[in-house]
Amino acid sequence: MSVRVRFAPSPTGNVHIGNIRAAIFNWLFARHSGGRFLLRVEDTDRERSTDAAIRTLLDCLGWLGLDYDEEPVYQSRQTARHLAVADALLSSGAAYREAKGGGDPCTIFRMPKEGRLEVADQVKGVIRKKAEDTQDFVIVRSDGTPVFHLANVVDDIDMQITHVIRGDDHLENTFKHIELFKAIGAAVPQYAHLPMIVNNQGKPYSKRDGAAFVGEFRDQGYLPQVLFNFLALLGWAPGEDREVMTRDELVASFTLERCKSSAARFDLKKLTWMNGEYIRMAPRTEYAGRFTARLREAGLLREDFPRATLDGIIEQMQVRTKFYSEIPSTCAYFFTEDYPFDAKAVEKRLRVPGVAEVLESVAAAFEKLPVFDVQSPHDALMALGEASGTGLGAFVHPVRVAVSGLSEGPGLFEMLALLGRDTVCARLRRVAERVRAGACCGSLPKRSHCATLTE
Repeated sequence: MSVRVRFAPSPTGNVHIGNIRAAIFNWLFARHSGGRFLLRVEDTDRERSTDAAIRTLLDCLGWLGLDYDEEPVYQSRQTARHLAVADALLSSGAAYREAKGGGDPCTIFRMPKEGRLEVADQVKGVIRKKAEDTQDFVIVRSDGTPVFHLANVVDDIDMQITHVIRGDDHLENTFKHIELFKAIGAAVPQYAHLPMIVNNQGKPYSKRDGAAFVGEFRDQGYLPQVLFNFLALLGWAPGEDREVMTRDELVASFTLERCKSSAARFDLKKLTWMNGEYIRMAPRTEYAGRFTARLREAGLLREDFPRATLDGIIEQMQVRTKFYSEIPSTCAYFFTEDYPFDAKAVEKRLRVPGVAEVLESVAAAFEKLPVFDVQSPHDALMALGEASGTGLGAFVHPVRVAVSGLSEGPGLFEMLALLGRDTVCARLRRVAERVRAGACCGSLPKRSHCATLTE
């Protein structure tokens, strides 16, 4: 039989990254093997499994490109089938009915009492457990509703699932499920239990550690292909130190043998770096389209803005953009004189003695240059640094903050050339004037992290 795997979430309104990581591994395994990736919505908790929660689940799958084969199975519609199997287990003696606490009787499955139970796990190897350490368990509640264990196994049988790939928090359940498969008389699928996702302290990753749901990462500006790529590497490695991979490369490389059994650490810095790498590698036309669209939405891009200058700005910004949502805040100074100033940058670079004189001396030096390109401002600042004995750094940092409002960004001299001599010198003198007048020596607005020095 060809490979058939499933993603079987319980929709609650949010999709946790641990669950979607399991979906990604199932999807990759199916696509690598030419098998089928199926979706089963375990919606038996009617209070939480609302239509809105199911839509959120389906939206997340669509956003990440996790296309599924065949029609989704909704577990709540299979109740009659689950109960029929429970009756068959009662008839065969594999289950019995017993009242708990004086209430109506439940249906309880008999676990073996002798020997050892065994799970031949595709990731963790063979795991054994003494039968005497197990307990019988409820498969139908006293109110007549099937319990997860029964419904899960019966649905896997009916969907002809060949491999169950899920988190290792289900490992104890797997001992029960294997016995259910045997008692029903069905083939036992192969199991693969994925390692837990942990934080920097080695504890299970949760909402306390930051964003934990797919929707939160989407809202923060992470690209779907980036989150997919990143989560695929949590508990699996392609070898050869590869990290940034296309979906086709992930599919081609994915095998259960390369899955790891040890816990996988969620590294947010790595995810952010990866997002920037994907943006950097995007086709220039794609980046330019997103870049200009965001500028127009902000009302910053004039129709008569010089095309050559815009192309130069795009070239500089693409390699430095980590999130598309950073546009235009990280480059507004290219397009308006009403650009904000970062409070920390002002404090460190402009609220220092003598900075007004520094800015004015730079403006005077720039105005004398025969040409104003990338090299000439660099040479001018080098000369000023040597003459003053302070070095280049004493000029570079305050100049950057004065003309851009930020402490980082494109190369300073590339930025100056794109802004042009007239704009640069006007900004340097305007900021120097306000510094001298004490405009940036008072308290900054509490409502914002920025202060406007150019108004």
